[in-house]
Amino acid sequence: MNKNSCIVAVLLWLLVLVRFAWPQTSQASAKAPANENEGILLEQLSWDEAERVLTPEQVVVIPLGAESKEHGPLGLDTTRSMVIDMVRSLAHYGPRRFYIINTGISTLRPLAQAADELGKDGILLRYLDFMKEDPVEKKVRQSGGTHADEIETSMMLYIAPEIVRMEKASRDLNQDQPGPFTRDPRGRGVYSPTGAWGDPTLATREKGRELVESNVTTILKDIEDLRRAGLPK
Repeated sequence: MNKNSCIVAVLLWLLVLVRFAWPQTSQASAKAPANENEGILLEQLSWDEAERVLTPEQVVVIPLGAESKEHGPLGLDTTRSMVIDMVRSLAHYGPRRFYIINTGISTLRPLAQAADELGKDGILLRYLDFMKEDPVEKKVRQSGGTHADEIETSMMLYIAPEIVRMEKASRDLNQDQPGPFTRDPRGRGVYSPTGAWGDPTLATREKGRELVESNVTTILKDIEDLRRAGLPK
């Protein structure tokens, strides 16, 4: 269950790229974009093709999911440093604007710190902020929780229903306590015997469609705003 936000991040990223008139063949994807709204997968380019694409005018989009943040031994300082190192490495070749598709809440602090640090280098970093209230989520949510709950499970039912095991869904909404999730009822943090915190039994594909479409709209607007924003001095 703890991989949900990682999968959501990657698949939201792919949906964003589709909305950016993503080339339909592998041969086309290796070419430079025909206009500023066309996306390219860096991993599909040779070094000389990448050299032509990584210009100061490009916006680089990076998905950040559960396996790349402070789950388990990966702490705040490591997360912040990892983001800074990734961005600086790519910025070395030209781009100055970066957008992180962030699907977590605990990642907001290290991302804010990374943005401040990168700003000293004249690099502009922005990211999806899940703390901002989404009117669609407010409309469809019927229960509390934040982890593999009604909302995340609904999104997965829309994006990748083949990997969702609804027969295992059960309401698991114990009292919120400071600390991580724990399967030990006497442990520190939120007691969660299922690994979820919320009520995934209320999840539906239709809720997921509304939520994903809302997120994609937000991401696209963020990227367009970033494209037009002035760089830090």
